[in-house]
Amino acid sequence: MTFRKPMPTALTIAGSDSGGGAGIQADLKTFAVMGVHGMSAITSITAQNTREVRAIHDIPPEVVAAQIEAVADDIGVDAAKTGMLSNSGIIRAVARTVDKYGFPLVVDPVMIAKSGAPLLREDSVEALMKEVVPRATVITPNRMEAERLTGLTIRTLNDAREAARIIVEELGAGASVVKGGHLEGLESVDILYYKGEFHEFKAPRLSKRTDHGTGCAFSAAIAAGLAKGRGVVEAVRVAKHFITMAVDYGLELGGGRGPVNPVAWAAIPAERYNVLVELEGAVEILKSNSRVVARLIPEVQTNIVMALPKPYARTPLDVAGIPGRIGRFKDAITVPGKPEFGASSHVARAVLVAMDFDPEVRSAINIRYGDDVREAVERLGYTWSYYDRREEPEEVRRTEGATIPWGMRVAVERAGGKVPDVIYDYGAHGKEPITKIFGKNAREVAEKTVRIGLELARL
Repeated sequence: MTFRKPMPTALTIAGSDSGGGAGIQADLKTFAVMGVHGMSAITSITAQNTREVRAIHDIPPEVVAAQIEAVADDIGVDAAKTGMLSNSGIIRAVARTVDKYGFPLVVDPVMIAKSGAPLLREDSVEALMKEVVPRATVITPNRMEAERLTGLTIRTLNDAREAARIIVEELGAGASVVKGGHLEGLESVDILYYKGEFHEFKAPRLSKRTDHGTGCAFSAAIAAGLAKGRGVVEAVRVAKHFITMAVDYGLELGGGRGPVNPVAWAAIPAERYNVLVELEGAVEILKSNSRVVARLIPEVQTNIVMALPKPYARTPLDVAGIPGRIGRFKDAITVPGKPEFGASSHVARAVLVAMDFDPEVRSAINIRYGDDVREAVERLGYTWSYYDRREEPEEVRRTEGATIPWGMRVAVERAGGKVPDVIYDYGAHGKEPITKIFGKNAREVAEKTVRIGLELARL
């Protein structure tokens, strides 16, 4: 009977990064979010963080081979990738074992850590070129690694094309991606040479310090694509998109080069869905208390919003709200549509500033301002603060869209740096005074709003 696997499998043959940013840790995160079951054969144990590699302990070659054989014999390997292969003994053991099973292999020719520490012994470079490069389905050198492999000086895209061609036609790799992260230009351009043709993959160049593990995660993403049956060109295309997102939403951890964030690939769409569901639930709370809530709708109408979590919330496009806002008709509220991202400007910007002080505060609503509202807030025991536009600096007043961020910072600082339940905007000439209610999620904000409305009814 043929056993059918419930999920494609991918194997990383690489070193362990104790800081969790590169090596097998980055590879396994990548495999998971790209929908393949990840397995590992550890080649070296490193003691490292975002700033330095403090120690390296190589695993005996026969143990490296045994790890590969153990998973290949039982689970099966749809594709594999190599990372840190620090000595010639490990390199030869990996080459022999890969030959035994014949699975597709992505080679990340790791030579130097992001911190500058050498991860491949100089006397092992020749072994890598002889034993591993010819077995590569795809190899993914950066500029410096491609220079070391080919002897070329790479400064331009034409240089990168020639290096990619040499690695395939003269060194024997199946396909070569010379990465553009270390080249100059407004775009990062990766050059793929495969079956006699060049392919370019472009992305905006990111000025980020969150690039620890870039090469590991990129090569792992290609391996995941091959494991899922993608062709080489498509696997590289998806991996380019993936790694750009992982760097862009990298994690500012430690004092050096922060790690890439492979989880962003799955987290962002999942969190977008969760936010929309949460907002729909909040709207139902408001609707079920429509008569009470209607008394709180201001002249500018109401919006209830919720942002993606950090580090994914950056602009109002990362905050969902109600398109067209929530209005009032007689004694009921009107909701013109389902929640969408980018449907709010003012309340969304208020939430984004609140998240700078407390990332857990991701939701807000705007309601009318009045003495009765203030009394209800105080009777309920909610914390509050305020900002007065008469105190607004002239340079802020002249800058489009700067008032709300300025006012929010003033109000939160007045509250001792903690985001209160309620912030009052006292308004100005032509600007309606507004009450903003904050909370960790949209349902919490909706419930606070209903409580205020019920308290008003008692007054």
